[in-house]
Amino acid sequence: MPDPSPGLRAELYPAIEPYKAGVLELDGRHRMYFEESGNPQGAPVVFLHGGPGAGAASAHRRFFDPAHYRIVIFDQRGAGRSTPLGEIRDNTTPLLVADIEKLRESLGIERWLVFGGSWGSTLALAYAEAHPERCSGLILRGIFLCRKSEIDWFLYGLRNLFPEAWRAFTAPIPEAERGDLLRAYHRRLTDPDPAVHLSAARAWSTYEGSCSTLLPSPETVAYFAGDVVALGLARIEAHYFINDIFLPENSLLDRADRIRNIPGIIVQGRYDAVCPIVSADDLHRAWPEAEYHIVPDAGHSAWEPGICAALVRSSEKFKYTTQGD
Repeated sequence: MPDPSPGLRAELYPAIEPYKAGVLELDGRHRMYFEESGNPQGAPVVFLHGGPGAGAASAHRRFFDPAHYRIVIFDQRGAGRSTPLGEIRDNTTPLLVADIEKLRESLGIERWLVFGGSWGSTLALAYAEAHPERCSGLILRGIFLCRKSEIDWFLYGLRNLFPEAWRAFTAPIPEAERGDLLRAYHRRLTDPDPAVHLSAARAWSTYEGSCSTLLPSPETVAYFAGDVVALGLARIEAHYFINDIFLPENSLLDRADRIRNIPGIIVQGRYDAVCPIVSADDLHRAWPEAEYHIVPDAGHSAWEPGICAALVRSSEKFKYTTQGD
């Protein structure tokens, strides 16, 4: 996978290579890529990538001290190096939660620190609420609760802040279909013709990348526009959005009492346009025990300098509050 970081951040740990990589057979259709790096005897941490469908990258290993952590990274169903790429059949939130448990069990890990941003925060919450006893802690960034209001904001509200990006996003869709952009895109993203679905995927993913940073970042946009990221991200996002992420509305907040005994840190950019701060605020009100850090000069991307530094500080803090099992 290409590196999503627009440049090396001084806060990050040095680049490392996995000491183990493999493929987990999930069912007759899906095969899931995973890797381990850092200290094989260290405190386990699992990284949940965004999207859904964006996939993980080598830079994501660098949020964690490799001398302390046993770093587990994987690509969710249909994303990145998992196969088939962009596959939406048998791809639901409950199945992703079950996949995390299958991976944990296969690696012989009793409990782990769960780290996720954007859609990764959604999945981390769903997993922790289903299996709180398996979570030694949570580090969440750019909170996305996948409520209808948040999906509508992504499809229409972002126009108020990024009108140029929104015009480019809607340009491929005929005027008569723009009242329901989600269904219009879903039809194109699931069209069997690569000329149709890849064009739609690039438009959708480029839109998201263009709105993800506080200041313009051509490197971020280029990463989102790459074929592997674009197809996995756009097709699977549209699939999850059109199906209300396969969970009841507001269920992540309604079940937040299940995680209140888990140590947690929430990191949120004040000017996050993709996942506006109101969702992080709502989560913290439901989970007041969590530390809540607002980065005053940042948007959505994990690679914003302030967010990147806050995430590394968070993983450092957990070095002293959690132990490997």
